[in-house]
Amino acid sequence: MTAIKHALQRDIFTPNDERLLSIVNVCKAGKKKRNCFLCATVTTERPVQVNVVKVKKSDKGDFYKRQTAWALRDLAVVDAKDAVKESPEFDLHFDKVYKWVASSTVEKNTFISCIWKLNQRYLRKKIDFINVSSQLLEESVPSGENQSVAGGDEEAVDEYQELNAREEQDIEIMMEGCEYAISNAEAFAEKLSRELQVLDGANIQSIMASEKQVNILMKLLDEALKEVDQIELKLSSYEEMLQSVKDQMDQISESNHLIHLSNTNNVKLLSEIEFLVNHMDLAKGHIKALQEGDLTSSRGIEACTNAADALLQCMNVALRPGHDMLHAVKQQQQRFSDLREQFARRLASHLNSVFVQQGHDQSSTLAQHSAELTLPNHHPFHRDLLRYAKLMEWLKNTDYGKYEGLTRNYMDYLSRLYEREIKDFFEVAKIKMTGTTREGKKFATLPRKESAVKQETESLHGSSGKLTGSTSSLNKLSVQSSGNRRSQSSSLLDMGNMSASDLDVADRTKFDKIFEQVLSELEPLCLAEQDFISKFFKLQQHQSTSGTTTNEVEEMDGIALSRSYTSGVPQTVSSEKDMIRQMMTKIFRCIEPELNNLIALGDKIDSFNSLYMLVKMSHHVWTAQNVDPASFLSTTLGNVLVTVKRNFDKCISNQMKQMDEVKISKKSKVGILPFVAEFEEFAALAESIFKNAERRGDLDKAYIKLIRAVFDSVEKVANESQKTPRDVVMMENFHHIFATLSRLKISCLEAEKKEAKQKYTDHLQSYVIYSLGQPLEKLNHFFEGVEARVAQGIREEEVSYQLAFNKQELRKVIKEYPGKEVKKGLDNLYKKVDKHLCEEENLLQVVWHSMQDEFIRQYKHFEGLIARCYPGSGITMEFTIQDILDYCSSIAQSH
Repeated sequence: MTAIKHALQRDIFTPNDERLLSIVNVCKAGKKKRNCFLCATVTTERPVQVNVVKVKKSDKGDFYKRQTAWALRDLAVVDAKDAVKESPEFDLHFDKVYKWVASSTVEKNTFISCIWKLNQRYLRKKIDFINVSSQLLEESVPSGENQSVAGGDEEAVDEYQELNAREEQDIEIMMEGCEYAISNAEAFAEKLSRELQVLDGANIQSIMASEKQVNILMKLLDEALKEVDQIELKLSSYEEMLQSVKDQMDQISESNHLIHLSNTNNVKLLSEIEFLVNHMDLAKGHIKALQEGDLTSSRGIEACTNAADALLQCMNVALRPGHDMLHAVKQQQQRFSDLREQFARRLASHLNSVFVQQGHDQSSTLAQHSAELTLPNHHPFHRDLLRYAKLMEWLKNTDYGKYEGLTRNYMDYLSRLYEREIKDFFEVAKIKMTGTTREGKKFATLPRKESAVKQETESLHGSSGKLTGSTSSLNKLSVQSSGNRRSQSSSLLDMGNMSASDLDVADRTKFDKIFEQVLSELEPLCLAEQDFISKFFKLQQHQSTSGTTTNEVEEMDGIALSRSYTSGVPQTVSSEKDMIRQMMTKIFRCIEPELNNLIALGDKIDSFNSLYMLVKMSHHVWTAQNVDPASFLSTTLGNVLVTVKRNFDKCISNQMKQMDEVKISKKSKVGILPFVAEFEEFAALAESIFKNAERRGDLDKAYIKLIRAVFDSVEKVANESQKTPRDVVMMENFHHIFATLSRLKISCLEAEKKEAKQKYTDHLQSYVIYSLGQPLEKLNHFFEGVEARVAQGIREEEVSYQLAFNKQELRKVIKEYPGKEVKKGLDNLYKKVDKHLCEEENLLQVVWHSMQDEFIRQYKHFEGLIARCYPGSGITMEFTIQDILDYCSSIAQSH
């Protein structure tokens, strides 16, 4: 190791002016062992720099090369891995962690000890030595070589002191003056010694010369002390003189403090007085307005409003502590209370008289609307009262008892007024509804007297809205036979120039317009009154001032109704929003029963009117809920919508009940069943009414119920029919149902439309096969025997050798069916089919064409058997397919 160290010093570090102090042979931990040397070096020039250098042996020869160098000041941590157990591994933390494995533990410890010493001597920076034995950091390395490097050399370097520039200049001047200084050092030293003695003598003489100056200085100091004593005496006299002045100044200062305190108190007192005067002084004009102000004119109302606001500000002023104990303040507050009480009484009395007067004025205009289906306009009334809105707000904030009294009086007056108006309005609507049907056919087949109609209309007042015995327009159609149905329709035509369907459309259109006009008049009336109530009584429509209001949706009879609930408030009126709804409910308490009476009348006139009412009412409920789901209008219309939906469901149930109770005449053919035609009428009407309606889902559910009931009733009637074959009843009615559904294109009944078509096709085929039967009966029996022999295993060409099925027997059977007999049989068949089928559905030609195709199919089947079983015999039928076509065409044309 010594040889390597000398070689490294010579070849690598000496050329760089560095000294090698310690060396350790290492390899990287965890990798393939490639040895290298870590060297601790210092530079020979000042300032000294300490480095850790990695030296590696060259791959091309035996010489070493410098690979990496780290400055010792960049070293952060030295980790020896284990301070107790000897281990060759150690880590050096520079910019990253370098893990090394030394060739021996001694070399590792020596290298770490050298690093510690170099740090202590040159850097004294905080390098963390972890897992290193404390003895290793305290003791010197014992090796002589290292000792010399770390000890003697360093001490020598430490004793040497570098000359500064001035010292170098002085030495140069001295050496220039003594040319022999270098050649004869002793002579130069003697010269310097002589010059030093000369300088010492000069210094002693200088010290002795300065003694006189010292004596002079001491005299001056004594004189100065005397002067100081005199000054102190003068200062003492001055202090005695100022003591009396100090006492006087203290008295003046105390007097000034009292004056300042008095001024401060006066300023505060003035501020308090100004505060009370500015905030608790009501102008004489305001007082006069409150006591005598005119509450009828706009200018007087404005003056009273300003005075009331000023009074409220004076009463609500936030007094400072102690103000309420002042007698003047108490008097002023009492005066304000008296003024408030006086003005509140005067305002409440005036508004009550305004309510009464406006009610009388509004009642005088009712005669103008008695014959029209319109409601009186309350806008002028609202406009006049809204002038008092700010005063109502003032009354609400200052005297809630009188505010509540005015609210109750307003509800009492207006409820009676609106009740008269609304009842008269609904009376006109009912007269227009019943007047339309007076000459119609809804209650009887003969015209009715006007008094009877009016008496019936009046009987509806006060009813619960549920009328029994309502008749449907379906009852107008006969359920016995198609012939009877046509005869009754012709009898209805005798009542006027319009047909029965025209009367239905006209009546229902008229009813729809009247019902829509009723709802259209009620809706703006309620909205205007609700808006006025919220503005006049200062109530919030869209937010609650107390409590938490939540809207829930309640479903009743399939109809979603909005309900409002308030939680967490124990009062009866939990919010201003609830108060608006309660006031509206009391004012318009007659709307819901009157609407129910009108709905009952419409349902009694014609149960199909429930379709119009359901669509119109649903639209208005949807519109009202979009505005405010918890409003009075939304809730009331929602409740009425439940009644309309029940009437609609009852209408559907009545139709299904009539289908179930239908009876068919045993003496006449069935034809198109009346409830099938009635379903067509209902569906056509419903599609025209429910086009783009919100409640289309209710109609779709009704369609499903009705069509299934129609299917079941057709099946039931077909099974009970005696005059008309079952297949004919099924075929004709399902054909009519299929045609109706195809024309109306009802999306929810697509499956039923396909089912109706399938039933029609199946029963048409069944009827054709059943009615046609075997027109060539003997020939049919003959070929059945032939097919039986072939089924038993006899070859087709050998069937003619059978005694019962030879050629002679075949010719004998064929001769029995000449063309004339065939035509006669087909003619009888046509007459039979014509008796079964009805004229309304016009299926005779369809059925006859199907029978023709079936007969031709049997003919071709017989020809095929003759060709296969009797080949070469020349036997043919006495008529051809063309003859069959001619026979069928001739028969159809003759009938």
